[in-house]
Amino acid sequence: MKYAISGKGGVGKSTIAGLLAHYFARGGKHVLAVDADPDTNLASAIGISKEQALSIIPISEQRALIKERTGANPKEFGQLFKINPVVNDIPDEFCIEFRGIKLLVMGAVKKGGSGCACPENVLLRSLLSEIMLHRDEVVIVDMEAGIEHLGRATAGNVDKMLIVVEPGQRSVDTANSIMKLGHEIGIRKFAIIANKVQNVNQESWIRRNFSENLLIGILSYNEIIRESDILQKPLIDIMDEKLKGEFESIFNAIH
Repeated sequence: MKYAISGKGGVGKSTIAGLLAHYFARGGKHVLAVDADPDTNLASAIGISKEQALSIIPISEQRALIKERTGANPKEFGQLFKINPVVNDIPDEFCIEFRGIKLLVMGAVKKGGSGCACPENVLLRSLLSEIMLHRDEVVIVDMEAGIEHLGRATAGNVDKMLIVVEPGQRSVDTANSIMKLGHEIGIRKFAIIANKVQNVNQESWIRRNFSENLLIGILSYNEIIRESDILQKPLIDIMDEKLKGEFESIFNAIH
């Protein structure tokens, strides 16, 4: 199964991606968690220590690797380079493992026009395509708000795009934009997860904005999530019964 998780910045995408990875791993599945968000928070969300997370160099910043695979120097224009670089070994060679979860941090091209045909962006796109098309495991991709890394061929192999929203019009508008763009490149299955919901009025507002078939679950605002970040402990280890019940309902709905 291949899942892409998106939504407006700050809605809790990485938290949900991390929990999802743990639930699949705990169920005996081989899991590859891919951090494709420039903010690279997935390591922390999974529960990897700050020291180990700081040692991770995103693929987009590995200049020697980019030059080796594409034949061109990153961040330089006017070069000839391979548009189909060899990437099939990268997920295993450059991941770190934690409790049965393989984590690969892709990073992003940190400049205007991230869709440019530059060596680092070509490598990222080829890598994500390889992961979505050929990896025989559960893949969970923590995306940025847009879907820049997803091409038409790759998108066709996304089993479901999970879009995280919080109570707020901008979050809902972003979700609708993501679904529109996703439809245009061939993604057919979407699901909405509401997060940080504080009361029944906010829950009712969310439900009015999305159909019952699209909205698969609601997570209440919970200080335990912040606590796990402060303590640098995996959220799955300190969840209370309420959060556990809410997330298990979501997990059962998506697989």
